Amino acid sequence: MENTQRNALPSRESAWGLLCEYTQSENLRKHMLAVEACMRAYAKKFGEDEHEYSLAGLLHDFDYEKYPLPEGFAQRGSGLASGGNDPVSAESSPAPAGHPFVGEKILAERGYPEHIRRAILSHADYSGVPRSTRMEKALFACDELAGFITATALVKPNKSLAEVDARSVRKKMKDKAFARNVSRDDITKGAAELGVELEEHIAFCIEAMKGIAKELGLAGS
Repeated sequence: MENTQRNALPSRESAWGLLCEYTQSENLRKHMLAVEACMRAYAKKFGEDEHEYSLAGLLHDFDYEKYPLPEGFAQRGSGLASGGNDPVSAESSPAPAGHPFVGEKILAERGYPEHIRRAILSHADYSGVPRSTRMEKALFACDELAGFITATALVKPNKSLAEVDARSVRKKMKDKAFARNVSRDDITKGAAELGVELEEHIAFCIEAMKGIAKELGLAGS
């Protein structure tokens, strides 16, 4: 049964093509690659399906560039499927025309399974979709952190992940003027939800991203 479900999943190549179809920004593409690397590493650590985790990480923001949320929506929050049993398919609350709701609809049309779409919805707190599975918690935990690790590497002398460690990331987190758009609260909350120490989580994601440093443009100058 598991092999049948695994074989039914879209390929990584197909997912990358979908990402590039909707995302032109090289920086945003690199962000999704970074989150994918972290997710794949966590799947391996947890003994779960690496391909499923990879797809969730790679596609979590694919609609972000083309379909941004209406201004102020994230702050107001959403009642989407709150209290329901099936957040993804709930039809009583029409989803806003923005990220990640539009992306979820596109993924459904392309045949992506409900649990991957649900994980992508749940990485946005304002979606109203609670995080319950390890994959959902891992995606939320890796998203903001991957962006922050990238920002930390880019201010190093050689712009290299080899120059970044957990201590330097923690130090930058205390600097409120640095990468101000990255939520420190989400980074901290993500590690707590996943059940790992923050320092360990940071170090783990740095190592995962080092594996694709060249693709991320963070292999050093």
